[in-house]
Amino acid sequence: MKLKLTWLMTLFMAFVMQISLAQEKSVSGTVTSVSDGLPLPGVNVLVKGTARGVQTDFDGNYTISVSVGETLTFSFVSMKSAEKIVGASNTINVGLEEDVASLDEVIVLGYSSKGVEEVTGSSVQIGGDQLAGIPSVTIDQALQGKVAGLQISQSSGTPGSTQDIRIRGLSSLASSNEPLYVIDGVPVVNSNSSGNENASSLSPLSAINSQDIASVTVLKDASATAAYGARGSNGVIVITTKRGQTGRTQFSFSSQVGFQNDAFMKRDVLSGADRVALQSEALVNSYGVSNGFTLDNATALAVQFNLIPAASLDYNGEDYDWSGLIKNENALLQNYTFAASGGDEKGSFYASVGYNKTEATVIGSAFERLNGAFNFNRKLRDNLDFTTSMNVSNTTQNPILEQGSYFSNPFITRYLMNPLNNPYNADGTQNIDLLFGSLHNTLYVTDNNITRNKLTRAISNSKLDWELLDGLVFSNRIALDYQITEYRNYQNRYEGDSAPTNGASELSDDKNYNWVYQGSLGYDFKLGDKHNLNVMALFEYQKNERTYLYGYGENFPADGLTNINSASANFDADSFYTDWYNVSYLGLLNYNYAGKYVLDGTVRREGSSRFAPNNRFGNFGSVGAAWNVHREDFMAGSVFNTLRFRTSYGITGNNAVGLNAYQALLSYGADYSNNGGATPSQFGNPDLTWEKAENFDVGLSFGLFENRLSGSFTYFNRRTYDLLQGVPLSPTTGFLSQDRNLGEMTNKGIEAELSYDVIRTDDFTWNLGGNYATVKNEVTELAIGADGEPIDPLAGSSYKSTVVGLPASAWNMRTWAGVDPATGAPTWYVNGVDGEVTSNYNSAARAFQDDASALPTYSGGFSTRISYKGFFADANIYFAGGHKVYEQFAQFYMRTNSFTVGSYNGATELLERWQQPGDITDVPKMDWAGANNFHATSSRHLFDGDYIRLKNVSIGYELPATYANAVGVDGLSFTLRGTNVGTWVKDKGLKLDPEVRANGYTELTTPPVESYSLSVNIKF
Repeated sequence: MKLKLTWLMTLFMAFVMQISLAQEKSVSGTVTSVSDGLPLPGVNVLVKGTARGVQTDFDGNYTISVSVGETLTFSFVSMKSAEKIVGASNTINVGLEEDVASLDEVIVLGYSSKGVEEVTGSSVQIGGDQLAGIPSVTIDQALQGKVAGLQISQSSGTPGSTQDIRIRGLSSLASSNEPLYVIDGVPVVNSNSSGNENASSLSPLSAINSQDIASVTVLKDASATAAYGARGSNGVIVITTKRGQTGRTQFSFSSQVGFQNDAFMKRDVLSGADRVALQSEALVNSYGVSNGFTLDNATALAVQFNLIPAASLDYNGEDYDWSGLIKNENALLQNYTFAASGGDEKGSFYASVGYNKTEATVIGSAFERLNGAFNFNRKLRDNLDFTTSMNVSNTTQNPILEQGSYFSNPFITRYLMNPLNNPYNADGTQNIDLLFGSLHNTLYVTDNNITRNKLTRAISNSKLDWELLDGLVFSNRIALDYQITEYRNYQNRYEGDSAPTNGASELSDDKNYNWVYQGSLGYDFKLGDKHNLNVMALFEYQKNERTYLYGYGENFPADGLTNINSASANFDADSFYTDWYNVSYLGLLNYNYAGKYVLDGTVRREGSSRFAPNNRFGNFGSVGAAWNVHREDFMAGSVFNTLRFRTSYGITGNNAVGLNAYQALLSYGADYSNNGGATPSQFGNPDLTWEKAENFDVGLSFGLFENRLSGSFTYFNRRTYDLLQGVPLSPTTGFLSQDRNLGEMTNKGIEAELSYDVIRTDDFTWNLGGNYATVKNEVTELAIGADGEPIDPLAGSSYKSTVVGLPASAWNMRTWAGVDPATGAPTWYVNGVDGEVTSNYNSAARAFQDDASALPTYSGGFSTRISYKGFFADANIYFAGGHKVYEQFAQFYMRTNSFTVGSYNGATELLERWQQPGDITDVPKMDWAGANNFHATSSRHLFDGDYIRLKNVSIGYELPATYANAVGVDGLSFTLRGTNVGTWVKDKGLKLDPEVRANGYTELTTPPVESYSLSVNIKF
C-alpha cells in the first residue's frame, strides 16, 4: 500500500511539472539606462515570488524561462527597480531610471554607514579617486588641505615617515594627540615602527597602497567619534578599502613615474672665501692689532698660535660642494598597481598587487614596497553574507640619522661641513682624514654603513552577517593586524660613530600583534510610514601584544663582516614583552521622522588594562540631532536643494598613558657584584583614570541652485579635563614625578567649507572650493604645587611654558632687542618686553612671545577644477598660520665665534654682521674668543610660521568611452601632476621649510618634497 501511494504521488508531481513547463516560454530582452540609453551590465532579473533568476550580460541582454502572467523584477545598484508582467510577447525591453535617493552620499563611520542626511556629527569623507593620484607613500599625506580642522605636517620628507596629525588642535598635555585609525571598521595601531627613534620614522600606513583605498572619512566631534570611546578623543580617521563590483571581471593598471627634489630650502652656507674672511675678522676683533693681528696675516698668526690647522694656509680659493654631494637630485619615484574586480548576484571580489619605489632627496635613503590586497564577499544564503579581506605588504626603508645633531646626519654635513675639506683623496677614493672640524665624511659613511627599517604587515578582516529576521542582523567580525619590524644598523670600522670601537652592529626585532573581535546585533525597522529606527548593540574586545628583541656587538676583525656574531667585544642584548587590552560595550540609536528630523545617541562603556581594576572602566557617549529643513513642505520650490542644521554633545576619553602607569614598580636590571638586584623605578598611582573631553558642536550645511553652491559652517567647543600628566614629587620620595589626573584646557573654533560650480554644462565644468578652520587653545587649570601656585609641566625648558590663561606649550624666552649699533654686541630686553636693554643674556627676563604656540591657530585649503570633454585641470592650496616656529639649529651655524667659523661652517646671514659703530644689523660682530650668547634661545631665532603651499597641480585627459573601446580598452587616462610646486612664507627670516612637526622646531631633517609625475591609468 505504501509503495502504491509513493508511486501515485510521483506520477502526480510529474504531471503537474509537465503542465507547468508547458505553460512556460522563453522571454528575452535588453536592459538600458533611461538617462543615457546605455546597456546596464549585471542587472538582476528575478521572477517575483520565486528564487529563479538571471543576470544580464555586459551588453544588457538576458533570457529567462517564465510563464505568462508572472512578474519580472529588474534591479540594479543606484537604479529604481522596474516590474514587468509577462504577456504574449517574447521580448521585454526595459529602461531603468536613476534612484536619486539612493545616490545620496553614504558616510562611512566605521562601525556603521549612514546617508549624509542621517549624520548628526561633524565628518568629512574624501573619495579614494581624489587621493590615489597624489604621489605620497602614506595615504595621510594626501589629506592635507582637503578637510577643515585637519592639520597635517611632515615630520620628515624621508619616504614612509610618520606625519604629525592634529584634528581640531591639541587635545592633551602629556598623552597622545594622534587620531585613531580605523581600517574597514576595525581600530588599528599606527605608532612609529622605526627601530631607532633618532633616525627616520616609519609609518605603518606606508604599508597600504593608496590605489586600494575606496574612501577616507575624518570624524571630528563627539557624535561622530563617541562610538570609539577613549580612542576617539583625538578624532578618528576611517579608511575603507575597495570592494568588488558586480559584472564581468574588469582589470585596471595604473602607473606613476616621476622625480622629486626639496620643496623649500632657502638656508645657504658660507663659501670658503667668505668663511676665511669672517675667520680673519673674528681673530682681529678678538686678539686685536696690539697682538699683531691684521686681516692680511690673521690666518698665518692663528696657525702659529695653534688656533687653526696648518692646512688653512693651503687654501687656494677652491670650495668643495658638500651640500651638492649629499643631495640626490631628481630622486626617482615609481608606483605601479594591477587590479581586478568582478562578481555576480551572489558575490564579488577585488584583488590587486602593487609596487612602489621612491628615492629620498638625500643620498643613502630610499623606500620600497611590495603589497597585495584581496577583498571578497559572498552571499552564502539568502540571509547569510560573508566578507573577508587581506592586505599584506613588505616595506623597506633606508632611514637616516636625522632626528638630532649627529655627525652622521647628512644635513649636518650640508650646513656645518667646512668647505675647505676635500671629500676625495688624490686617487679618487673618499677622504676619511678630513683636516678641518670633526664631522664625518658622509659619502664614505653612506657607502659603507648598512641601515634598514623593514616592515612586514598583514591585515586580515573577516565578517559574517546573519539576518535573523527582516532588518535584524547578527554580525561577527574578527580582524588581525600583525606587524614585524626589523631594524638593522651596521657601522663601519674606519669612519663614523663606531670607528673608535672598530665597527659596531645592532639588530632589533619588534613584533606587534593586534587582534579585534566585534559582535553586534543591529535592527533596522519602521514604525508606520514615517518613523525610521536603527538600533545596534555591539561588544568589542581588542588585545595588543608586543615582543622586542635586541642585540649589539663591537670590534670586527675584518671588512665584510656585518653580523653581530662576527663581533668580538661589548656584546649587549635586551628584550621585553608588553600587552594591553580594551573591552567595550556599545549601544547605538538612530531615529528619523520622514527624513526630516534626525536623532541619534551613543553609549559606550569601555575598560582599559592601563588603569587599576577599580578605575578600569569609563562611561562615554553622545547625543546628536539634525533638522533637514529642505524636506519640509514649506521649502518646496525654494532655491535650496539642501538645508540642514545639526548639533551634538558628548564625552570621550583618553587612556594614552604608559603601560602599568598606575602601579608602583621595581626594575630588576641592577647588578650588585654580579648578583641580580631590584631598584624602585615607578611611584605609581592606583587612582589614575581616564582623561576626558566634553565636546559641543553645532553646524549647518546647505546646497543651492541644484547644488551649484554648497557648503557648511561649524562651531565647536571641546573641554578636556582630568588631564593625564606627570606632576613633580618631593625629592624625598626618590622619584621625579607621578602620573595624575589634574588640569583642564579648552579648544574652540570654527570650520567652514564652500564649493561653487562657476560653470556647469554637459561638456564644460569649472568648480571652485575652499575650507577654513580656526582653533583657540587655552589652558584653564593646572596641578597646584607646594607653594600654592600652578605647576608648569614644561618647567626647566628655555623655549616653552604651559600656564593658565595661555595656549599649551606657549613660546617663553628672552626677547631679542637687536644689535647695539655702538658696540656690535647683542642685546635683549631686561623686562622681556620693551624698554631697557642689556648685553648680558642672563640679566634679561623671559617673556611669552605674542602668546603664540607651536600649533597653527588657523588652517585651510583652496581648490579649483576645470574639465572639458575629457580634458581636466585642477589645483589645490594648503595654508596655515597664527603660530611660531623656532630654528633650533641656529645654535650651530649662527654663532659669531670660533665654534662656527673655526671648527664648522656658518649661515650666509653672518655676512650681515656688525663691523663698525653705526651699523644697523641683527648679527653681532665676529669675535673668535667671544661668548656673547647670540646663538642662545631668544626670539631672534623665532619666526612667524604662516605659510601657503601650492600642494597639487595637475592636467590630464580621459579618453571618451567610444574611442577607448575602439582601441580595445574600457578606459584610458593620462595625468601630469606637480606636488608642493610653490611655497610662500610670511617671515623672510624663515629659511628652512615651514612645515614642521607639532613641537614647532625647524630641524635638519629631510624636508617635504617637490615632485612631478606622469600617471597612466588603463581599464580593460
